[in-house]
Amino acid sequence: MIRKGHFIRSRKLWVAALALALVGASVVGASYLVKAEPLVVPAGTELAVRLTTSLSSRANEPGDDFTGILDHPVVVEDKVAIPAGAEVTGTVVGAEASGRFKGTGRLFLTLTEVEVDGESYEVATTTTGRREGSKLKRNVLFIGTGAGLGTLIGGLAGGGKGAAIGAGVGAGSGTATAALTGQRDIRYPAETLLRFRLKEDLLIEQ
Repeated sequence: MIRKGHFIRSRKLWVAALALALVGASVVGASYLVKAEPLVVPAGTELAVRLTTSLSSRANEPGDDFTGILDHPVVVEDKVAIPAGAEVTGTVVGAEASGRFKGTGRLFLTLTEVEVDGESYEVATTTTGRREGSKLKRNVLFIGTGAGLGTLIGGLAGGGKGAAIGAGVGAGSGTATAALTGQRDIRYPAETLLRFRLKEDLLIEQ
């Protein structure tokens, strides 16, 4: 025969054990809900973007959107914050066809958004582009010719002042040429590699 006192003590122990089990399960569950600290991509980080749309100083105007993909990953603290192939969106901030801006064309771009793991992040970057006749900055614009090979495009025929558009950086087959046209308009075909830099820190959720 089971004594009443013994039964009560056993019941209390069972209730206490159950309570401890529930508390432990709650702690474990809560640990899964705690988000890791976001990765901070610092201002000044370079974003190398390969265009997936074509642009030109004659066909485009300020406010037009363009798309591209990140050419190589952005790594922070030995972790990939933005993977290669991430989709980016940008906008044309300056465009003039030749003959309307002192007889020369100009085309300037900036990035506005990057997508990582299905999440879109707004970005603020430097402006990239050129005006025909301006001095080329070597790290601004490159031309893809496949397999990492490329050709530096020289000035306009006849020794004009049109500067070279860039050095070759390949990705995929075929040849993408970014050059000045006969009317000195500026053209960035798909596959053209452009370089931007973040103006502000970018926080990427892990």
